[in-house]
Amino acid sequence: MAGRRSTGFRFASTLLGAGFLSVFLATSAVAEPPTHPVTFTKDVAPIFRDKCEACHRPDSMAPMSLVTFEDVRPWARAIRSRVAAREMPPWHIDKTVGIQQFKNDRSLSDEQIDTILRWVDGGAPMGDPKDLPPPRTWPNEQTWTFAEQFGPPDLIIKSPPYTMPAHGQDVWFKPVVATGLTEPRWVRAIEIRPSTLKGRRITHHTLARLRQTESPDIIRASGGDDGEDPGAGLFMEWAIGKQGELMRPNTGKLMLPGSSIQFEMHLHAVGEEITDSVELGIYFYPKNDDPKYRQVLGLFHAIAGGARGLDIPPNTATIHQGFHVMPKAGRIENFQAHMHLRGKGMSIEAILPDGTTQMLSQVSDYHFNWHNNYVYADDAAPILPKGTVLRVTSWHDNTAANKDNPDPTQWVGWGDRTVDEMAHAWVNITYMSDDDYKTEIEKRKALKTSTSLPQ
Repeated sequence: MAGRRSTGFRFASTLLGAGFLSVFLATSAVAEPPTHPVTFTKDVAPIFRDKCEACHRPDSMAPMSLVTFEDVRPWARAIRSRVAAREMPPWHIDKTVGIQQFKNDRSLSDEQIDTILRWVDGGAPMGDPKDLPPPRTWPNEQTWTFAEQFGPPDLIIKSPPYTMPAHGQDVWFKPVVATGLTEPRWVRAIEIRPSTLKGRRITHHTLARLRQTESPDIIRASGGDDGEDPGAGLFMEWAIGKQGELMRPNTGKLMLPGSSIQFEMHLHAVGEEITDSVELGIYFYPKNDDPKYRQVLGLFHAIAGGARGLDIPPNTATIHQGFHVMPKAGRIENFQAHMHLRGKGMSIEAILPDGTTQMLSQVSDYHFNWHNNYVYADDAAPILPKGTVLRVTSWHDNTAANKDNPDPTQWVGWGDRTVDEMAHAWVNITYMSDDDYKTEIEKRKALKTSTSLPQ
């Protein structure tokens, strides 16, 4: 298995497995002592506010709050351990390979990790309360994330309710709901969520597929060349750690009259009977302000021959690959790996028409509890020509060495249940014509030239 992973993955795994990171940071702190004692109020609180409070605050998803000193102090040693191992905040992109600029990067820098370790090692002092940063106001868990930017959603599509019994097998509920649209509309942002906080307990994940008939005229109007277009694709996916999607400027998803949404809700029992539904909030571009480019969310298997080809013998580490040809030029907007309990890593590479290969991203320490969606920064999102092959590689660890493995003696294949396995990437692609591709490439070159000039 190790011989088939990239050099970057082996290097990162070796360092982390040996505890090298903790030792390195600790010795760095000794070699370069701080100019002032590290305190919570002055040094640590700003880091927690920016990188931790999104989950670690009262009435949110994390098991403890990290807002006040009184909240944090009892957890100081545990925080040190998780931060030193880069387990928190959850950000599993391999920092040794591929693109490293992301719009939603919540990982800690080496300097921030060093600050937290020095604070704990120095006795975790509080400091002067006057040094505390201004508190951050977080929206209510039931407030739409993009409402502050756009106002309430223009359209809310709600699934029928489902009652999950206190005990029982997992359920996949797949209702279809009409959108009610009577004219084409372009979408600039989407959110999806369980309707209630209780509903989050039983909802493992939710898919929303856009079902609509696409005529050649509609395809050409949305930028398709000679009637060629990837189609609607998956509209949106929700899982823990992923709330919504905001399209880049002049980019959107197209909804047509007569369309419908097919929900796919994976529900599981939690010891209490709970009834809930799922809500899809959609924000439209203003009428007559249509974007130029169409974005499509695709499920790209890392399995040759499709999902059913996934085959993982007992007590074995395996590797699988899938290949996907881009039917048009496009910009890769994000990368999100999806596997289950045996999943350990996934990468996505671009094999260009000239035969050269570019590593786009690699998740080297996958954790099933976190469905991180890595959204590329505006000036880093890869722009690729028509005919590019996207190679998605996944590796699974079905051995006792994998602490998340429920049973390494079992033969594992593809399946919806958590004890089964999957291996695919969710990838949003903004498709464009060949002429637009050339224009975007020139813009990117000009931007790189301008930013490299002396200021």
